[in-house]
Amino acid sequence: MEALLQFQNNLLAQLPRDWHRYLFTSLPDNERLMGIKGLRGVGKTTLMLQYLAQKHPRPDKGLYVTADHPYFYDTTLFDLAGSWYSLGGDLLLVDEVHKYPNWSRELKLIYDGHPGLQIIFTSSSALDLYRGESDLSRRLRVHTLHGLSFREYLSLIHDIQVDPVSLVHLLEDHMSLAGKWTRNFKPLEYFGQYLSQGYFPFANEVAQGGLSPRFIQILNTVLESDLSHIEDFNAANVQKIKKLLGVIAGSVPFTPNISKIAERLGLGRVSVLNYLKNLSDASVVNLLNRPQKGMSHLQKPDKIYFENTCFSIALSSKAEIGTLRETFALNQLKNAGHQVELGERGDFLIDGLYTFEIGGKGKNFSQVKGLDNAYLAVDDIEVGFGKKLPLWMLGMLY
Repeated sequence: MEALLQFQNNLLAQLPRDWHRYLFTSLPDNERLMGIKGLRGVGKTTLMLQYLAQKHPRPDKGLYVTADHPYFYDTTLFDLAGSWYSLGGDLLLVDEVHKYPNWSRELKLIYDGHPGLQIIFTSSSALDLYRGESDLSRRLRVHTLHGLSFREYLSLIHDIQVDPVSLVHLLEDHMSLAGKWTRNFKPLEYFGQYLSQGYFPFANEVAQGGLSPRFIQILNTVLESDLSHIEDFNAANVQKIKKLLGVIAGSVPFTPNISKIAERLGLGRVSVLNYLKNLSDASVVNLLNRPQKGMSHLQKPDKIYFENTCFSIALSSKAEIGTLRETFALNQLKNAGHQVELGERGDFLIDGLYTFEIGGKGKNFSQVKGLDNAYLAVDDIEVGFGKKLPLWMLGMLY
């Protein structure tokens, strides 16, 4: 126990105190069993430790552990929880729970057996927290932590503070909002930097030249470690899914021909569709369909994008600006909680209400002419007019 407390104290000593991710203020104080999912590197561990240090009324009653700590070589998570509870602890934080065997069963036992103990844990995006040996659905509250929005990037890296805005407010009032914000900073000065390096908080800590290898490292860890733990992948599975990712990287946004991909990779059609779902669940890619299409993961997606622009640039030396613009718009809208589908005309249909066409400043309304609630989101402008708004403003939604 002493080793775990010392490990926790070492982490708390390095904890940033004056900057928080968007999810920090909305984490409830009274949720007994809470999971935080997210892509590697987006700040889940920091968020959880900030909760302990700054939101919990008695930080000395909280204990942080990581599921792959050597402590668990000869002790179970259930036994640790019991020991901590007997010492008066009322909060247990478990990092990377997907690396712990039988995690759902033991969390259920801890929850039921120690009613005064709050449990918060983090997991890979790829883990279905409601799927396990034990049913946690009636007990568990799940939150997802996405990568940095453009708004958060400006705050963390450049100390430029902007409050988030809803999509409805943005569409109704984007001209006055842009006018107010651009009096204090020039968004286009930073927007290209964000697309290439700004999705992960460690952009503040790593020299620019070292960021692309770091993005590749994240992808490799997701495929080789997270999916191996969650989906029981072996080395052959990982190699096949990497080859599939290479096919996608060769042409994004990618309109897949599943039969040709299966033939090229020596896989069955169902295997290809399952691997695509794995990549989507792990927040490596975004799969889009047209409206009214069934939701079964065994149906072919209509288009595939990388989940964020940093992955696009790291995996494709020929990443086109048009693709990056669409990837950014899709990412920020989805992360802000909006339903995004492929538009029958225009690029995206948002919440079944708004059609968005994405492009450069020369883009016009010809592709969405006559559509109700159709908007252009265009790059290389600071302030828009009418239903033409700056693309960078979609980064202010969360």
